[in-house]
Amino acid sequence: MKTAIWLYFFMFVAFFDLHAQYPILTPFALSLGAAPSFIGLIMGMYSITHLPGNLIAGFGVDKYGSKLFIVFSLIVAGIVLIFQSRVEDPWQLLMIRSISGFVLAFLSPACLAMLAKIATDSVHQSKLMAGNGLIHTLASVISPAAGAYLVAQFGFTASFTLLGWVLIITGLISIPWLKEPRKTTAADTGRHTAEELLPSTFKSADSKQEMTPPLIPDAASPSIPWLFYAVPLALSCSQGILFFELPLMKTAQNSLLTSGLFFSLISLGALVSLSMFFLNRIPPIQRTVAGSLILSVLFFGLAIQWPLPLHVTLFLIGMAKGIIFPSLATLLAAITSSNRYGRVFSLLSIAYSIGAFIGPMVAGQWRNFVSPYFIAFFILMCALTLLPFRLLRPASV
Repeated sequence: MKTAIWLYFFMFVAFFDLHAQYPILTPFALSLGAAPSFIGLIMGMYSITHLPGNLIAGFGVDKYGSKLFIVFSLIVAGIVLIFQSRVEDPWQLLMIRSISGFVLAFLSPACLAMLAKIATDSVHQSKLMAGNGLIHTLASVISPAAGAYLVAQFGFTASFTLLGWVLIITGLISIPWLKEPRKTTAADTGRHTAEELLPSTFKSADSKQEMTPPLIPDAASPSIPWLFYAVPLALSCSQGILFFELPLMKTAQNSLLTSGLFFSLISLGALVSLSMFFLNRIPPIQRTVAGSLILSVLFFGLAIQWPLPLHVTLFLIGMAKGIIFPSLATLLAAITSSNRYGRVFSLLSIAYSIGAFIGPMVAGQWRNFVSPYFIAFFILMCALTLLPFRLLRPASV
C-alpha cells in the first residue's frame, strides 16, 4: 500500500505540472507568431511522438519494471521544459514539444502497470485505477488556473522554468521512495486462472463462496479486439479538440485566468464522478459506453450552441471523462495477465496519442468550415458504432 501512496504522490506532482501548461501553451505559441493551424500542428506533434515512446515502454516495462521509466520520464521532461522556456520561434517550440511528447510517453504505461501489479484482486484493481483518475483529476482541477496565474505574474519564461524544476526534483525524490512490485499478484493468478479454466460462475467446494464471473464473457481470449481501441482514440481526439479550441474562444482570449478556469471546471466535473465510488460496481464496459454516449451528446450541444451555459457543459464533459478513463484502464487490467500489462497499457496510450494528434490537427485545419465540436461528436459516435458489442453480453451461468 505504501507503494501506491508514494506513486499517487509523484503522479499528483507530475500531473499538476503538466496540466498547468494547457491554458498557456496556445497563448505562448501565439506570442511567438504561430498561426492557429500551426498551433494545431504543435499540439499534434506532441502527441504523435508519444508513439515510439509508448512502443518502447510497452516491452520495457514488462522486462525491466516501471520505476526506471517513471524516474527517467520525470527528470528528462523537466529538463526539456526548461529548454522550452527559452524558445524564440514556433519551429523551435514544435521541436521541443516533439521531444517532450516522446519522453512523457513512458509515464502513463509505467504508472498504470505498477498500479495493476500491486492490486490484490479485481475490486482492489478497480479502486486503484479509480484512484489514479482521482489523483489525475485533483491535480488538473488546480493546475490550469495555477499555470495561468504564474504566467500572469511572472511571464512565460519563468513559469516554464519553475515547472521544469518541479518535475526534475520530483523525479529525483522518486528514486529512493518508489518500490517496484516483485511478485505476481492474486489479481492475476487467481482471477485469470479462473477465467481461463472454469465456467463463468463456480462455487468452491472448500469455501462455498461464489467466485466473481469475468468482466466480459470472452476474458479467456488472449487478444483484445482492435476495434475496442477506437474508443480511447476517439476520446483523446475529442479532448484534443476541446483543449485546442477553448483557449481560442473570445472569452478565454480576454484573460488567461478565464482560460485556466475553463480547464479547471472540466477537471472539477471529473472529480465529482470519480468520487462516486459506487460506480466501480458497474461493469467497466458499460461505464465506457454510457460515458462516451453522454460525451458525444455534450459535444453536439456545443456544436449547435445549445442554450445550456458553457460552464455547465464543461462541467458535464468533465463528469463524462471521469467515468470513461478509469473504466477503460480497469477493463484492460481485468482481461490481461500481469506479464502483459506494459504492452496492453502502451497500446492504450498509443490510441490516446493518435487521437490527441488527430484532434488538434483536424480542428486547426477545418475550424473555418465546420465546428470542431461537431467533429468531436462525429468521431465519438463512429467509435461507439464500431465497438465490439459482444463485450456487453452477460456471462452465461
